[in-house]
Amino acid sequence: MNKDNVCRPDPAILLELARMEMPFGRYKGLRLIDLPEPYVVWFSQQGFPPGKLGEMLAMVYEIKVNGLEYLFEPLRDL
Repeated sequence: MNKDNVCRPDPAILLELARMEMPFGRYKGLRLIDLPEPYVVWFSQQGFPPGKLGEMLAMVYEIKVNGLEYLFEPLRDL
């Protein structure tokens, strides 16, 4: 497989994840990328909320459980 066939994350989505904050609960106001992994795993087991928040939490879950958190590092200072 050449480098052009590699799946790359959409920078716009990563930027949106970096800016979006948890709107409720114990971690209200914390950016989604900074949520503790056990909390995101709990959501995956209970069911993500409907709508955009659920989609974003599902993406954070996939990134965290697959060890891809390094994708967030350049976005932490935004």
